[in-house]
Amino acid sequence: MLLLAADTSGKHGSIALAECEPGDECRIVEVVPLVGGTFSAQLVPQIAALLAKHGFSKQDVGAFAVASGPGSFTGLRVGLAAIKALAEVLRKPIAAVSLLEAVAAAGNAPEIVLAALDAGRNEIYAGEYAVGNGITAFGERLLSWDEFLAAARSRRVISPDATVVEALRKAGLQVQQIEHPRSDAIARLGSKKVSSGQIVSPEKLEANYIRRSDAEIFAKNSS
Repeated sequence: MLLLAADTSGKHGSIALAECEPGDECRIVEVVPLVGGTFSAQLVPQIAALLAKHGFSKQDVGAFAVASGPGSFTGLRVGLAAIKALAEVLRKPIAAVSLLEAVAAAGNAPEIVLAALDAGRNEIYAGEYAVGNGITAFGERLLSWDEFLAAARSRRVISPDATVVEALRKAGLQVQQIEHPRSDAIARLGSKKVSSGQIVSPEKLEANYIRRSDAEIFAKNSS
């Protein structure tokens, strides 16, 4: 199965093309970086160019995987809209992958871990996952630093963000720093979701923002 994965959740996104079979590790054909701020102009042309470069057409794609968040509101909307449109036209399944799930998986630890991403504004995106024979999610939350430090005392933390890692090390807590997951990680996790039937239709694909947008916060405070 040819799988196309996209991650537009942050400043530097990427797309990946992978050949995957049920129960087997995906062979990553290529990962193409995307420059933040211009995802809307780059994404569809880069997908077309990536497929053409390797002798494929969009009709050859068997499934899609997309980073559903958390992350940039604008970036996530662009990525999800593009994947929705392609999947709807081609009638192919979509696997939505949380970045926190990708962080937890990258730790390669057979235990319950706390995946963490710096959310800015002195807040942390945190997700608790059991990693072993598959990945089980126990929930994702937006935490203040104090809440996060309290949660981190009972779990090993996995994070790609230096601010998170340094703070935990200063507090004497257990933390593992990893590289920030790219679209190839989204492809591998997405392939497993497709194989196990954990897919969504284009009309039901939604971003996993965790944090409300500034517009929503403003509207609530004004009411």
